[in-house]
Amino acid sequence: MPASPRRATLAMVAASAGVSVATVSKVLNGRGDVSPVTRSLVESLLEQHHYVAPPQRRRGDAAVPATIEVELDADLNAYSTEIVQGAVQAGAEADAAIVVSIRTNADRAGAWARGLVTAGRRALIAITSELTAGQLAALSRVRLPLVVIDPLNLPQTRGVTSVGSTNFAGGLAATQHLLTLGHRRIAYLGGPATAACNQARLHGYRAAMEAAGASVPPGYVRAGHFRYRDGVTGGAALFDLPEVPTAVFTGCDDIALGVLEAARARGLRVPEDLSIVGFDDTQVACMASPPLTTVRQPLREMGGVAVRTALRLAAGERVDSHHVELATELVVRGSTAPAPPEGSPGHGGTAGAR
Repeated sequence: MPASPRRATLAMVAASAGVSVATVSKVLNGRGDVSPVTRSLVESLLEQHHYVAPPQRRRGDAAVPATIEVELDADLNAYSTEIVQGAVQAGAEADAAIVVSIRTNADRAGAWARGLVTAGRRALIAITSELTAGQLAALSRVRLPLVVIDPLNLPQTRGVTSVGSTNFAGGLAATQHLLTLGHRRIAYLGGPATAACNQARLHGYRAAMEAAGASVPPGYVRAGHFRYRDGVTGGAALFDLPEVPTAVFTGCDDIALGVLEAARARGLRVPEDLSIVGFDDTQVACMASPPLTTVRQPLREMGGVAVRTALRLAAGERVDSHHVELATELVVRGSTAPAPPEGSPGHGGTAGAR
C-alpha cells in the first residue's frame, strides 16, 4: 500500500479495511466486540498507514494535564516501588499525571505504541526494560518520547534517553569495603549477564579485585535475575564450591536477602562467617536481620529525573545529555565484618552444616 502523503485518519484506515470508523475506533481502544480477523486486518492497516492519534483536546481554556506512562516488565518490587514513588512526587510537583502499568502486548510493537498515544500519553518511562529495535521504531513512528531507567540493554538507536546511577563506582566501593575488612575470597552474584547496570557493577568488582591482587576463582561470578530466589539458589551454589567465599557482593538487595537465607540454611552466621553486600538500599535492606550493608542508589531521585526529562521531551525541548548518572553511596550496616579467622566455618572448604 503506498504511503499516505498526509497524516492518516481513522476514516482512511476504515476505508482501506472496508469497515466503519467505529470499528477502527474499537480496535484502537482495545474493545472486545471485534472479530479476530477484522482486528488483525485493522491493526495491519494502522501499521501501514503509520496512524497516530491526534493530540489531546483542551477542556475550555485550560490545557489537559500531561500524562506520563511508567511501564514495568514485571510486578512491582522494593526497587521499582521506590522509583515509582519518586516519579509520582515529581509528577505532582509538575501538575502531571503518572500512570503505572505492566507491559503486556509489547510483542505487537505497533499496536502497543499506538495504544499509548491513543490513551493520551505524552511520554513513556520504562523501568529496567529490555527494548527491542521494533519497539523503539514503533515509539519513534508515533513520536512518543522515551526515557529508560536502568535499561537491561543499551539501546543502539541514537537519541534514546536513559537514567541510571554510577554502577561501576558502586561495585568498586562495595568490593573495596570487603577487601578493607580483610576478605580475599569475594564472590559476585548478579543479575542478567547482558544487563548494562549489572555489567558495570561486575566491572567495578573486578577492578577492585585486580587492584588488590585478589584472584577470582572459577564459579565466583554468577549471573541470574534480580530476584530473591536467585540469591537463594546462587548462594547455595557458592557454598558448594571447593573454596567457599567469605564474602558475597550481590547485584541487588533482593539477591542479598536470598544469600542470607542460603547462609542460614547452611548454618553460616552473618557476618561472623560470611559478609554480604547488596545494591539499591531499598526498604528491605533495613528490615533484614542483620541489617544489610548495601550500595545506595538514589532511586526516588532517578524516578523524579526521568519524569522531568520526559516532560521536557514531550514539550519539544532539547535535553543536555541522553544519559544521566546519579551518584551511588556505600551504606555500612551489620551484614559485613572482618574476614573470619582460618579454621572457622567461613574459612574451610565446606560451608558449615548441610
